[in-house]
Amino acid sequence: MFELIQLRCFVAVAEELHFGRASQRLNMTQPPLSRHIQVLERIMKVELFHRSSRSVKLTAAGMAFLPEARRVVHLADSAIATARAAAEGKQGLVSLGFTAASGYSFLPRFIANAQQAAPDVRFVLKEMVSGEQLDSLLAGRIDLGFLRPPVRHPDLESLPVLRERFIVCSPASVPEGDRPRRLADFDNLPFIMYAPDKARYFHDLLVGLFTGARAEPRHVQYLAQIHTILMLVGAGHGYALVPESSRRLHPDGVVFSEMEEAEPVVELHAAWTRDADNPALLALVPRLEALCAAD
Repeated sequence: MFELIQLRCFVAVAEELHFGRASQRLNMTQPPLSRHIQVLERIMKVELFHRSSRSVKLTAAGMAFLPEARRVVHLADSAIATARAAAEGKQGLVSLGFTAASGYSFLPRFIANAQQAAPDVRFVLKEMVSGEQLDSLLAGRIDLGFLRPPVRHPDLESLPVLRERFIVCSPASVPEGDRPRRLADFDNLPFIMYAPDKARYFHDLLVGLFTGARAEPRHVQYLAQIHTILMLVGAGHGYALVPESSRRLHPDGVVFSEMEEAEPVVELHAAWTRDADNPALLALVPRLEALCAAD
């Protein structure tokens, strides 16, 4: 069976129709080029070129063989380029877990930035609560997670990627002057709270904030998803506090308002395993760090 170098030599001579120019193109001397052609002809048992002291021409067999030889060389070059791109993280697959709320703000911006730098990297998106993401990272089911802190495991690396404030959600039927503006204003108001099992991060965060403000809202529902909370607020069932990026949802019947002296206490972290070996992921981490630094 012939070798790839023999095909490269044949294609170069067939396109140049000159052994000297073909050898220069291939960065080799003319004698080994001629030997590769001779070996190829001997293997194929056909003459590929008519040679004379003044010209080189393709035979009928050579003309028929040229398109196929070009195709094989192109496939080989393409395979090499694909392997190199994968090794450099310019091509590949990244399985990415995310919380629903991260999809309102940071996630779309990150993916747009990543695809601009590496358009051949493909993302498989999986919506998961934070606890499920931690389990999936450690089990190798996802490469990268956007989740709520804390991320406390010796096998995981993490990076804060977003900090934002809570904003007040009031039913549109409530007059502006009656809407709560401070944490203390929520005392004894009907409040739609985050579920302590499925949305523990938000639940514990608000419990701490209300305790510090000496406010005790009346919890009328415990829910996990922000869009469901907003739906109940719009139906007039009570008030809520949601991350400011939730404004992008534009729910009917809900009015958003800023809290006085609100601090950016809601955090989103990126996490991945310390021994991650996916080149596409490893190439994305510096871009993720740069994106966070730019903020």
